[in-house]
Amino acid sequence: MTETSVVICTWTEDRWNQLAAAVASVQAQTEPASELIVVVDHNAPLYERVRREHPGVVAVQSSEPRGAAGSKNSGIAHARGEFVAFLDDDAAAEPDWLARLREPFADPRVLGVGGTAAPVWESTETRWFPPEFNWIVGCSYAGLPRGSASVRNVFGCNMAFRAETLRSLGGFRHELGRVCADPLGCEETEFCIRLVQRWPGSLLMHEPRARVRHQVPAARSTWRYFRQRCYAEGISKAHVIRLVGARSGLESERRFAASVLPAAALRALAEGLRRRDGAALARSGAIVAGLTITTAGFLTGAATGRLSRRSGPRQATAPSLPGGLQRPERS
Repeated sequence: MTETSVVICTWTEDRWNQLAAAVASVQAQTEPASELIVVVDHNAPLYERVRREHPGVVAVQSSEPRGAAGSKNSGIAHARGEFVAFLDDDAAAEPDWLARLREPFADPRVLGVGGTAAPVWESTETRWFPPEFNWIVGCSYAGLPRGSASVRNVFGCNMAFRAETLRSLGGFRHELGRVCADPLGCEETEFCIRLVQRWPGSLLMHEPRARVRHQVPAARSTWRYFRQRCYAEGISKAHVIRLVGARSGLESERRFAASVLPAAALRALAEGLRRRDGAALARSGAIVAGLTITTAGFLTGAATGRLSRRSGPRQATAPSLPGGLQRPERS
């Protein structure tokens, strides 16, 4: 059986119960992982608690700068599997998640696979929230392929890559990705674009049958969070295109903004007027506002270069897909 390392990154004890559920879901897989690595991002008490209460996992302290990118890179450094899968600390995997995630790798052209992240809303007041913007809360959104398909990039809470690919590209960039509650992101988007640029003809696959359930706290289903996250996404995208170029960096976004969002806004508007449904009208307005705010963030990021405050990652220079790379010993 192919060996797969699963990496869960965590940073706060506020998510302890969700982390425990994520760990349990990986340990209950029908096709088990070869190892489960929990990376703790610069939180010594949390690291000790993971070691104490989850003896079946490999507990690791992040050795890179604080943030999602550094935590992921620390997990990669300790992984021994041929594949490395990532699961968020507030997500729980379905029992066949890992089996489904591994299936597309039977094609040697496939270097990465992502799956479905279904939102589990803590708040009951979410009818105003457009499903086309579920990416705001780290979940699959309306507009993604409904079946298995090649995509530009996969999403951080539910994804897997060939380990040698991750190491050859030097991992994820520190300029991007969350730092604690900072809403900036896009580290996996930039990585996926960089991957395909390095190996033209390679594939990244969306496999919707590889499912996880992603918790969405009430604080993330508010208009305030929606607005902040849209703006931060625009800033992040501006930095992505500086790194990988506008053609690749905005290819999916142009298509989404030009076709998916206008159609969704008109549907919601028509539904709201026909049924006198305030929530549907609010969804239509949120789509227009979300696109406008994201664009404003993008223009601000393009003008100011805000994300330059954090340094970049290690960069490997291997010209082709490598083999036999050295893996560091665990301490």
